[in-house]
Amino acid sequence: MTTSPAATLTARAQDVASETVADILALVRHETSSYDLPALASGLDFLRDLTVHRLGRPDHERRHPGGECGDTLTLTYTGTGAGHVALVGHYDTVWPTGTLADWQQPEASHDGRERLGGPGIFDMKAGLVQGIWALKLARESGAPVPTVTFLFNGDEEIGSLSSRPVIEEVAQRADATLVLEPTARGAVKTARKGTGIFQVTATGIESHAGLAPQDGASAITALAEFVVAAAAVAAPDKGTTINTGLIKGGSGVNVVAGRATAGIDIRVSSEAEQQRVDEALDAIEVSDPRVRIEIDHAWNRPPMTLNAASRPLLGLARETARAQGRELRDAAVGGASDANFVAALGLPVLCGMGAVGDGARAQGEFIHPDTVPAQTALVAGLLGRLAHPLQG
Repeated sequence: MTTSPAATLTARAQDVASETVADILALVRHETSSYDLPALASGLDFLRDLTVHRLGRPDHERRHPGGECGDTLTLTYTGTGAGHVALVGHYDTVWPTGTLADWQQPEASHDGRERLGGPGIFDMKAGLVQGIWALKLARESGAPVPTVTFLFNGDEEIGSLSSRPVIEEVAQRADATLVLEPTARGAVKTARKGTGIFQVTATGIESHAGLAPQDGASAITALAEFVVAAAAVAAPDKGTTINTGLIKGGSGVNVVAGRATAGIDIRVSSEAEQQRVDEALDAIEVSDPRVRIEIDHAWNRPPMTLNAASRPLLGLARETARAQGRELRDAAVGGASDANFVAALGLPVLCGMGAVGDGARAQGEFIHPDTVPAQTALVAGLLGRLAHPLQG
């Protein structure tokens, strides 16, 4: 009986699973905090060398300086088919350098499944390695493969401030973009909330709290009023959440505060909600007209929805998974990623093509190593189907 190409690819991914996992653990051992530029540079050097070790030297390579952020690296491997796919992922993590030394490996799941932990293993170093091996397996299969551009950025966890233009440029040159972020319990992510980190500044009038309180205009009191009013703008039923996470202000207990600031995290599911929140926050008034309220409307990522361009890509991913013996679910999640930028351009993109596990940004962050072969085979199989440009 002839073995199908999908079954052969799946079996091959299983054969190299131990090597793939070893590469994942090696990458995790290179700590890459978003705020440690030397560590980011070293980690990116290792990631680049790992890619070259598994795939050979790229046909095109460029390192984009990140300034105060980690650099962005693009590596392009010319394919044998006419298609062009971008594989996007960040190598920076939320974990401070030195976290690894005290990291405790997690116990097995309640069903006995092995877990592997480490800072950034789930979000998203396992996905990066799976993407590298996916192209390796796709090329070894002998079937046509698309041109693939890897984009590794070192500032996603802090907003992709430097890498966003590079991401958008690469996505516009590709026929489809696959973002190697972790899955949602095995599901790909087709919708993500847009995010905003607003800074609100209240400027009042300082005075002595005991001798002349009437001469002062408290920035703290006004900011407290604003924060309460801002919380009321949230609409959880529409997917809109508003959280004031940081407040600073005042110069002394016995001084009416002349200045206070707040950092507010905002999540929205649609552009309409984004506009509504902007207008509602601008309309908030505080009781003391002497206090000036200034709002920095810093929308970091637009909402991501399953746009018309991405529907055929999702269908192709489902066909790939089905040929490999499983059904592929999709999910909407509250977090944002670099896929938001691509979706906002109206381009085909799927996110959550990476690891299966849990605990992103938590000390219990882990992956299930037994899922690595299937996830690698999924991306490899999808690359084969994208050897020719995606048809809408």
